[in-house]
Amino acid sequence: MKLLLVEDNKHLANDMQAFLADSGYIVECVSNLSEALDKISIYDYDLIILDLGLPDGNGLTLLEYLKAKNRASGVLIVTAKDAIEDKVKGLELGADDYVTKPFHQAELIARVKSIIRRKNFKGNNQLTVGELTADLSANEILVNGHSLTLTRKEYDLLLYFMYNKNKVITKESIAEHLWGDDIDQVDHFDFIYNHVKNVRKKIAKADGFSCIKSVYGMGYKMIE
Repeated sequence: MKLLLVEDNKHLANDMQAFLADSGYIVECVSNLSEALDKISIYDYDLIILDLGLPDGNGLTLLEYLKAKNRASGVLIVTAKDAIEDKVKGLELGADDYVTKPFHQAELIARVKSIIRRKNFKGNNQLTVGELTADLSANEILVNGHSLTLTRKEYDLLLYFMYNKNKVITKESIAEHLWGDDIDQVDHFDFIYNHVKNVRKKIAKADGFSCIKSVYGMGYKMIE
């Protein structure tokens, strides 16, 4: 899962980024509205954590942009205690939830997980595609009830396929989703093939159906 953190308080941003990364998320961080708009105009994010009080404008502008472009990213807004009007306006513009400063790390991660469940898993902790079942609460994926032994990247890759089932996913989008926008500097995507191959082998070893299909010249597609 790839997140964008929009926060101008450097100390808080560093703490949040480290905690979210330790929880298994790819986290990119910007400190102002201009940089945030540049990011979301180019890249897709599963979730945006958005401080509304930014040095070059109100974070509500970013929400307006997302709404105008019909973008599907989840949004968790971060507000001050007395910013009632901003909370209401943010929710009206499509934000999924808000957290009020100061907050505990446990509260932040709970709200992040809740939004991702609603966006990608229809509010459930489990997602089933054919013989595969992803259990978000346990961070595991099962084939016919048997848990797969996956690396973190393999888990994220398979989860990405599952909530994009029956869609063609390009190698570029897979690389960006799993490694962030720094992947733009890579000349080729052979490592994607290796990760997909390893996931296929592990599914087959568990007597599962080979549900990840190659789409020539484009990428991959998970079928049920």
